[in-house]
Amino acid sequence: MKEIIFDKTCAEIASFTTADSEVAEHHVMIHVTDHRLPYSSQLKAIDDTLTQLVHGQLGGAKPVFKRYFLSDAYNQSGEVLWLELDYSDYALSVIQQSPLDGTKIALWVYLQTHVETRALPSGLYEVRHGSYRHLWNASAHNLAKNSEYQTRLLLNEYIMQLAQEGCRLADNCIRTWFFVNDVDNNYPGVVKARNQVFFTQDLTDDTHFIASTGIGGRQADPKVLSQMDNYAIDGLQPGQVSYLYAAHRLNRTSDYGVSFERGTCVDYGDRRHVFISGTASINNKGEIVHPGDVAAQTRHMWGNVEALLGEAGCTYDDVMQMIVYLRDIADYDTVRQLYDERFPHTPRVIVLAPVCRSGWLVEMECMAIRSQAARQFPAY
Repeated sequence: MKEIIFDKTCAEIASFTTADSEVAEHHVMIHVTDHRLPYSSQLKAIDDTLTQLVHGQLGGAKPVFKRYFLSDAYNQSGEVLWLELDYSDYALSVIQQSPLDGTKIALWVYLQTHVETRALPSGLYEVRHGSYRHLWNASAHNLAKNSEYQTRLLLNEYIMQLAQEGCRLADNCIRTWFFVNDVDNNYPGVVKARNQVFFTQDLTDDTHFIASTGIGGRQADPKVLSQMDNYAIDGLQPGQVSYLYAAHRLNRTSDYGVSFERGTCVDYGDRRHVFISGTASINNKGEIVHPGDVAAQTRHMWGNVEALLGEAGCTYDDVMQMIVYLRDIADYDTVRQLYDERFPHTPRVIVLAPVCRSGWLVEMECMAIRSQAARQFPAY
């Protein structure tokens, strides 16, 4: 990781390049360092920092996906959306998940070089290079009467968007995120809708599910109970996607009534992408490990993620970014210190976001990239 200190911000940057493809990839976490700044100034400082990086250290790389983490979506989302009016060719995720370093806003941005980006008539955002089309979407929501109906509509609309692009949920979708307002009460509705829609789309125990995070988060409108971000790939060949289980440490999610994969790999001719779903302190019987002890839960969670990465031939050295979710703000100092000690060189953000099971105090997700020696598939 490269850390660059600016006047009011710091940027944590992880980069991947390979001699076999012109596409370089960058994951950047931008944090405000002056907590006393008003929100408008914090937002401007983050935007100015990204502009400097794109035109400087990142050599003109294009954003393909952005996620803003806000402390108060009701009062802050409007300024983000106004700022982003000038930028229209990447997916934009805006969610209330307070950065726990005391600031009002943080930004994760995923950038790539030598790709073509555009908004599609379907509402998805295309990132094209070579034989692949990467299809991103973010901040999808509706105002149906409860979380179950909202999630069902979100998924059905997404299925139709994919169909417009010649894709299917089961064949092309790689990753989803569900942000659930009042997750303790509304997550069961999200689960029910997802299970039912997935069954109609040939996503079952006998086939596969999709890597996902289901976590607390809210929009400016409190009536939005479920927001979805998603990522799919067009141009994949059979055998290019595989799934991670780490069965010696984790059980199948369907054992406790939900339907997502612990992790997913996508192999290209020059690199492997690994998407680790939201992972907590759980054992292979589906039980919470170390209830009430956030430090012990953090360490056990790390072991689970390490096992999933290992199944993909990766280690933590290949991880490009981490998002860490905490239920209780009082646990921040403990968890931050643990991460500072073990992962001082990995871009990350720690946010306030209750996990989908009340006894889990901490959850993390991550993305990894490693060089790939196999040549049976086209390069990225």
